[in-house]
Amino acid sequence: MPRFSIIVPSHGVAGRLSLALDSVLAQSFGDFELIPVCDAPEVPAAAVAAGYAERDSRVRPVHSPPSAGLAGARNSGLRAATGAYLLFLDGDDRLAPGALTALDARLTATGDVDVLHVEHERTPWWEGEPANPAAPLLARTPKGAFSPVEAPQLTGVQLPAWSAVYRRAFLAEHGLVFPEGHFTDLGFGGLTALHATRIAVLRTVVVRHLLRRQGSRLNLPGEHHTELLDRVEELLTRAAELEVSAERAGALFEQLFGAVLKTAAHPARLPGRRRRAFFRRAGKLYRRHRPAGLRRPGGSLGVQHRLLSAGAYSAFRALRGANRSVSAAALRVPRPRGLRTRLFYRRQLRRRVDPGLAVFCAYWGRGYACSPAAIHAKAAELAPHIRSVFLVEPDQAHAMPEGIDHAVIGSRRYWQVLARAKYLVNNANFAEGVVKRAGSVHVQTQHGTPLKKMGVDQSTYPVVAAATGSFTKLLGRVDRWDYNLSSNTHSTQMWERAFPGRYEHLEYGYPRNDVFYTATADDVSRIRRELGVPEGSTAVLYAPTHRDYQNGFETGPDLEAFCAAAGENVVVLLRAHYFYDRGTRRGSGRIIDVTAHRSSEDVCLAADALITDYSSIMFDYANLDRPIVVYADDWDVYTETRGVYFDLMAAPPGPVARTPEELARVFADGSYTSAGSQELRAAFRSRFCQFDDGRAAERVVRRVLLGEPPEAIPPVRPLAERVPAPAASPLVRS
Repeated sequence: MPRFSIIVPSHGVAGRLSLALDSVLAQSFGDFELIPVCDAPEVPAAAVAAGYAERDSRVRPVHSPPSAGLAGARNSGLRAATGAYLLFLDGDDRLAPGALTALDARLTATGDVDVLHVEHERTPWWEGEPANPAAPLLARTPKGAFSPVEAPQLTGVQLPAWSAVYRRAFLAEHGLVFPEGHFTDLGFGGLTALHATRIAVLRTVVVRHLLRRQGSRLNLPGEHHTELLDRVEELLTRAAELEVSAERAGALFEQLFGAVLKTAAHPARLPGRRRRAFFRRAGKLYRRHRPAGLRRPGGSLGVQHRLLSAGAYSAFRALRGANRSVSAAALRVPRPRGLRTRLFYRRQLRRRVDPGLAVFCAYWGRGYACSPAAIHAKAAELAPHIRSVFLVEPDQAHAMPEGIDHAVIGSRRYWQVLARAKYLVNNANFAEGVVKRAGSVHVQTQHGTPLKKMGVDQSTYPVVAAATGSFTKLLGRVDRWDYNLSSNTHSTQMWERAFPGRYEHLEYGYPRNDVFYTATADDVSRIRRELGVPEGSTAVLYAPTHRDYQNGFETGPDLEAFCAAAGENVVVLLRAHYFYDRGTRRGSGRIIDVTAHRSSEDVCLAADALITDYSSIMFDYANLDRPIVVYADDWDVYTETRGVYFDLMAAPPGPVARTPEELARVFADGSYTSAGSQELRAAFRSRFCQFDDGRAAERVVRRVLLGEPPEAIPPVRPLAERVPAPAASPLVRS
């Protein structure tokens, strides 16, 4: 029997689950079993847990359907546990270093106890100091093991489930499990405290709890708040049955009704028709279970107790209104530059949202490109009743395709359409001053699969963090998102970590990649002619990414020398990162500079093979099932300064070259098309080309613009059934 069973529900936190599991497996005390609880075998969290189980026999995943909720997941883990003591850990929390050693030492010192309460650290998502809310409560307890009578303030209802360790035999003896529904921690904590006869305290932080940016689900509006009264009634009834002491009963009553009054004082939590009913039922419970001789608290809280006891809802509502500060209008103050523009934008915000208007933008207004352009085109086909306006910087307006309605960024029309549009689609973020109006729908398409760290994950990399600016402002922009697109489960998990928010993930693929499955041989030939690729040549696309530790663009290897060594029919299509697009050409001879070309998808279609370093273009290009070579001459420096989500060197999409000589050799000897290269590419495509099948834009239009239900959206075609656009050269595919 292991000393500890650590149960980790994982619903909705697949992106951070590995951090929680790593924090357990890194413990110096090793006598434990780790039980991740996943929704189903096919969900992303299950794949994460299965990988850990393959590497460590102490990891024993189990499954619990999402419909069972948090309580069902914990109870599934409880049933599977074999350890002497149980510890519950949320999937986005971490076990503090040395925690299990400290727990074992404390339990050895106290002997067997039913419940060992511990301190925990609540860490804000971004700004603010960590707090230790359990410390004051636990500080007023005896030093050794003690009876609950000696610490009546430990009712269990003020501490979360992961702020204690429970003896498994004690839970089994009394049939204690987590109650279904919401407020399950309050119910479980109260029940265990009522039944425990021997408890102890460890005044050490054991769990580091990450406060979710969305806030606690218990604070969200909804009828689930009525379940709080169910838990209150259950606990007070059980306390009466067990005939607990007057001091314990009084402390339990006061703490429970503190939670009840907190909910009653927040009208937004309950629908209007439920507020009075909630108050009346709470008053009946108050009068029925109030312990004899209980002294009400003083001040405003004491008044609330009296009003609840009397069932005086109207008076309570008036008191609540007097104490509650009047919130500002839901609209944030707009911040476009210039007083006249601000006033104009504010006037537009007072007008109704236009249900037939959609606004698109790509790369901060660099033109008609990427997934916003693909969705725009599909919307014209499937939703012609939607008027679409593309946003563009002044110096790019001349390059907009003919017939595409557009607004210049900063103009009066720009602010007008941003204020009125029902749908707003972007692959980056709209300006800081843009207001998220009620009824509007923001779609974040992203513009790549993340290899490098993104969003708040950049915070520990000083060079990147300095360039990113305020993470608080970044997260404010994330709060505008309603939908976020993903092309693979890896992206879904990393976006969840990098951009925490309330948005819904749409695992539909990237619309910009649709063309990789819809383009024809004629399209490929046309694009190659437009780019100036000589007939019969092998076009190799060289697309390096941005280096945060460098100023300006550096081509890396000598491309002319590469062409000479790789073969006489090889030409290079040079595409620098869009940060370095200044409209000037860097190519000469066999080097064709395509940096300024509007469409990276066209450039990929024209290329017979790709050379990149750590650019996300490799994930898109993999859809074409054409050779990919990774040039990683500074991998160690890059990972140190930027940070990455996985080891590309361990799972590359093709051969890896670290010197210019190695790079030229894999082309000269043809190994870039070898069977080994094909195997690497096939594994890479299986992992990262999950949802790109040529119909991503259609799925987005149907779901977002046409409002079709999820079950009506066309399913993703299996990878084996997809046929990519043909290459110009007869290179071998997987």
